[in-house]
Amino acid sequence: MTANTRDRILDALETLLLDKGMSQVTLENVAAAAGVSKGGLLYHFKSKDALLAGLVRRVAERATQQLDDARAKGISAAEWYLQTPNQDNTADAVELELYRSLLATMRTIDAHAGPELDDIQRALAELMATWSDGLDAEIDDPVRADVIRLVGDGVYLRALLGMPQIDPERYRRVIARLLEA
Repeated sequence: MTANTRDRILDALETLLLDKGMSQVTLENVAAAAGVSKGGLLYHFKSKDALLAGLVRRVAERATQQLDDARAKGISAAEWYLQTPNQDNTADAVELELYRSLLATMRTIDAHAGPELDDIQRALAELMATWSDGLDAEIDDPVRADVIRLVGDGVYLRALLGMPQIDPERYRRVIARLLEA
């Protein structure tokens, strides 16, 4: 029951972030949306920061699962990292919305810099490490791995900001060049 309640709380937080924005994320609102008492929420997450860090960690778990699924299909970590999110694909659109929520969470770090946010910062660092570890393990040249990481980050940032995608044929050539041994 504990894991189920924890997931319900994180689902409620995710929904609030996506539907209403960070301004509506309060412990009371998340607890109400999850159908638990505030005390029940605090049993699982000791603070709002711990709650937000929990969401970031869950996104990291999803990213790890996506990478594992891609590898099972013979897709390299670099190819997975360089994929262009497709807003017409429901799964990609949901992930983009969640990443937008993560951006909102990251903005809270800037707005309230202080030691109380260490847990969120740590969770974000773990998330970024999750996305990077596969590249570092797969690519012998650390500079090339960083270039792939930065290009992938840029592609996702463009998608998150709603900017037009790079010409698909040209981007395929970029990927091919980056994946050359």
